[in-house]
Amino acid sequence: TGCIDADEAFEAVDGRLLTLILAMLGFGAALDKTGAVAMITEAAAPMLTDLPPTLVLWGLILVTSLLTELVTNNAIAVVMTPVAIALATTLGVDPRGFVVGVMIAASASFATPIGYQTNTLVYSVGGYRFTDYLRIGAPLNILVGATATLVIPFIWRF
Repeated sequence: TGCIDADEAFEAVDGRLLTLILAMLGFGAALDKTGAVAMITEAAAPMLTDLPPTLVLWGLILVTSLLTELVTNNAIAVVMTPVAIALATTLGVDPRGFVVGVMIAASASFATPIGYQTNTLVYSVGGYRFTDYLRIGAPLNILVGATATLVIPFIWRF
């Protein structure tokens, strides 16, 4: 369309973020390849097999949501996806629902200015305080997580 040329597009790419995402892709693959994901899942499986899959999904969403507030959402999504697949497989449910739960939780980064780039950008410019994010964002995270936990089992039956 001519609205942006190739040089402008290339300059707009945040190299640090791209490096982090690529590093986390490698980290996620390494966790899976080395058996760390299996080890985590096997350690947690005895405690989780007696729980309803919906409750395990809620826990996975909660952990992902908490982690995404501290580290960029892309990185957490990459790390938590193999865990979600392994947990779902252990419970005998469709892994797609658990993966979607991770994607939603990783994207719902409302409670801190750290977890998502836009939050960081408006943090100083808007004159916000860290507590402003917690006050408004934490209830939003809970709402999104609860909604995902209730809806996902209807789409991917478990």
